[in-house]
Amino acid sequence: MSWLIKSSIGRKFVQSISGLFLILFLLFHMSMNLVLIFSYDTYNFIANEVLGANWWAVAATGVLALGFIFHILYGVILTLQNRKARGKDRYASASKTKTTWSSQNMFVLGVFILLFLVLHLYQMWYQMQFKELLGIEGFRHDSAQLIAEVFSSLWVVIVYELAFLALWLHLTHGFWSALHTVGWNNTVWMKRIKVLGNVFSTIVCLGFAIVPIAVYLGYSNLLG
Repeated sequence: MSWLIKSSIGRKFVQSISGLFLILFLLFHMSMNLVLIFSYDTYNFIANEVLGANWWAVAATGVLALGFIFHILYGVILTLQNRKARGKDRYASASKTKTTWSSQNMFVLGVFILLFLVLHLYQMWYQMQFKELLGIEGFRHDSAQLIAEVFSSLWVVIVYELAFLALWLHLTHGFWSALHTVGWNNTVWMKRIKVLGNVFSTIVCLGFAIVPIAVYLGYSNLLG
């Protein structure tokens, strides 16, 4: 199994598998966020009673954290490896295939998303599950109200929308690239996978993007 760490192909495989795992999480997270628009109480039930500091939620958080760590670590390694091997021509292709802006800037997009993730974890996860888990005073049990308070600031909404745009650009390339790496790389299916990736990425990111805007515009209604 050392090839997963030492070889370029192994590193790309780990990067792809961790990316696909995170894509599944994004789908779940987006679906959960949309609940907030329709039902304050249902969202609180899911966030606090089903998830919260329950052991399965803590275990899932640990697995998710490992997924992010592997994806980020291998992303950095592969980027540095690629730049060292190709220098200024690192995006050149022998097949003359046109590259997209997102494919050329996956690392930059990843860094921006990582910085956003730090902010997001502090504003949400730290205030809820982390504080409850460690018994820190002041943890927020009313998750929906916390979200309403966070998105009451226009600058926060703007930052989140920019992050979702970056995520969309990252996913539109990362979705098909991950499947290509794990073996779905024939000509016929790759065209379909790219279309599917664009549709999936758009649905997920729009699902994320609509929540801050909806909460900001209907803030007083959400708090009742």
